Amino acid sequence: MRVAGQQEASWAVAPATVSGTNTVLMLAMLPMLLGALLPWVLLRPNRLAPGTYLHLPPALVGAALLLAVLPLLTARFTPRLTWLAAALAVVAGFWWLGSQTRAALLNQLPFARASAASGVWLFLLGAGVAAYGAGLLSRCRAERWLAWAWLPAVAALILSGQLNTWSVLVEGRNEGPRWVQEWMQHLRLVGEGLGLALLIGAPLAVWAAGRERVASAVLGAANAVQTLPSLALLGLLIAPLAALANAFPGLRTLGISGIGVAPALTALTLYALLPILRNGVVALRGVPPGVVDAARGMGMTPAQLFWRVRLPLALPVWLSGIRQAAVLLVGVAAVAALIGAGGLGTYIFKGLQSAAADLILLGAVPAALLALGLDAALRGLERLLGQRLGSVQGRVA
Repeated sequence: MRVAGQQEASWAVAPATVSGTNTVLMLAMLPMLLGALLPWVLLRPNRLAPGTYLHLPPALVGAALLLAVLPLLTARFTPRLTWLAAALAVVAGFWWLGSQTRAALLNQLPFARASAASGVWLFLLGAGVAAYGAGLLSRCRAERWLAWAWLPAVAALILSGQLNTWSVLVEGRNEGPRWVQEWMQHLRLVGEGLGLALLIGAPLAVWAAGRERVASAVLGAANAVQTLPSLALLGLLIAPLAALANAFPGLRTLGISGIGVAPALTALTLYALLPILRNGVVALRGVPPGVVDAARGMGMTPAQLFWRVRLPLALPVWLSGIRQAAVLLVGVAAVAALIGAGGLGTYIFKGLQSAAADLILLGAVPAALLALGLDAALRGLERLLGQRLGSVQGRVA
């Protein structure tokens, strides 16, 4: 009877899940249909000049329309292959981007640029949403991973040179080592800012978890910093750091000045404090009192209680705050390019100043991918710690 009840519960959930997934796939189909009909490539004689919009050939329009409805049809008749239909749509979108930019640049001067037009972005947006819906539809872990099969396929297209004529990659090749340098600088800013925030925020969270007045003070201060716009905070830090460097010339040898990395790291550290502090206090206060009492009854010292019980149980929630801080810092580090800190924001603001969309994408796309990658990696670590949480509770109990 118990097994039968479980089976009934699983079957009761299944229709709602399928219905929700079909809704996602239907929403994904609309931008894909529209993208197939809109311009696919913008051909310009150089980086800055206005250009001409080019559509897909009729045969490819028909194929794109078919791929737009294929995930929904697959979910209706063969749901286990929905991931394949969605992955095909994503890979086809990138493949056609490469082939159409290559065709557009035939008989053009070397300065000509072939950019992705609105049709590409809408089609890829819909295909990505369809891949997400395919992951929702599957109950099998392997099939949920297969919904991301388009990712290595697209990476293979880029490595094989299929997308070499896309203007963003052309600009990337022209920038060469400089782009790699700015990418590494962006990673350095995010990593050092997050590390400093952890060094400051973790002890403060432990201290404030059992003291209400301390918690109110530190969380109020961190929240006040968070309300300031990033650009305003960076501007406010220039004057005091410049005055400090002038008063103590030895600080200049350490790289501390009114512009550059020092104010950027200061701002990044201050911005990351709130999610680390808030989640740390909530996580430590949320440890079940029964588990703590059981650990004390086993004769654990306060230090053992913290390191073996409270901290392991609090880590999943605390790590969620670290994840939020890391994703936040990716965006703030881009703004820090305005005060000479470098990073991917250099290309974003250079592209804005010269109205060069390719340069903007050269900084914006890697920054977005970095944020998504950090979020996915830390979310996976949260899930792993959550699975081990039960074993810690059981061992103490």
